Amino acid sequence: MKKLILLLVFSGIASCQGTKDVAAKNTLNPTKFINSITADELKTHLYIVASDSMEGRETGSVGQKRAGKYLISQYQKDKIPFPKGAQNYYQHIPSAFLNSRKNENLPDSENIWAFIEGSEKPEEIIVISAHYDHVGTKNNAIFYGADDDGSGTVALLEIAQAFKIAKKEGHGPKRSVLILHVTGEEHGLHGSRYYTENPLFPIKNTVADINIDMIGRRDDYHPNSSNYVYLIGADRLSSELDEICKTVNDKYVHLDLDYKYNALNDPNNFYRRSDHYNFAALGIPSVFIFNGTHADYHRKTDTPDKIEYNALVKRTQLAFAIAWELANRENRIVADKK
Repeated sequence: MKKLILLLVFSGIASCQGTKDVAAKNTLNPTKFINSITADELKTHLYIVASDSMEGRETGSVGQKRAGKYLISQYQKDKIPFPKGAQNYYQHIPSAFLNSRKNENLPDSENIWAFIEGSEKPEEIIVISAHYDHVGTKNNAIFYGADDDGSGTVALLEIAQAFKIAKKEGHGPKRSVLILHVTGEEHGLHGSRYYTENPLFPIKNTVADINIDMIGRRDDYHPNSSNYVYLIGADRLSSELDEICKTVNDKYVHLDLDYKYNALNDPNNFYRRSDHYNFAALGIPSVFIFNGTHADYHRKTDTPDKIEYNALVKRTQLAFAIAWELANRENRIVADKK
């Protein structure tokens, strides 16, 4: 009887330990992968994406297509594939679509996508978006768009790489992550509108969109520190998404979260002015990560030497941490608000 009791006790301990091991696996601390996102790598990418050779990345231009090829080369280097069901890294958008609302004589252009397939719920999709177009050249001057939105563009490269590192080490996301570089934002959110009207994966399977647009500078409301970020829209459709943003920031990144532009009566109406809005309009919980405008906004002086890379890295890490939680939590978040 004594042996039986001891056997049951040790079995119970082993069972508890097994439960703890499973729990630990399900709540893996992502700090290692967060820290794989570095200021040096972001800076290297941004000096290329916002260089003279990209010619301001006007929608459909030679310079934008050159920038797109650079992005693809980095995904190929990191062995991050294009999504299942796609023929390549491009989602081609015809000029007829780009000019359908306001004819600006735009040529054909492309969204660019990369994909980290989920290990347990691959059909559920977390979208992380940023626009890689800018306004091109004016009067022979290049508008570099380092912050708008070179910063978000290179953030996506680092976020994808962090997920790839995790997957290579056996800790890939449970849900799939679609990295989506969209075109035509500067002309009316055209690229994200095209994707949401022609999704590669069913909209009903899209869990959330994390949209990154201008995260490399500070604005006049924060003259003394760049350790902040504006969150816009997280609580508009999902109370869970808003709570996730706050929780992971408190746990891993420690930025000051500013909700100034999240107000329903925000006169700037930023909620409707970046690519997350086309997802939110379909009821998909979305958050827009943003540093606010500054004196170089839409000017030729928006150059990579003015980026605060310590701020860029932390904001990129926050976006990754939000995506990590969305991709790995047991249940997908719900849109519980209208």
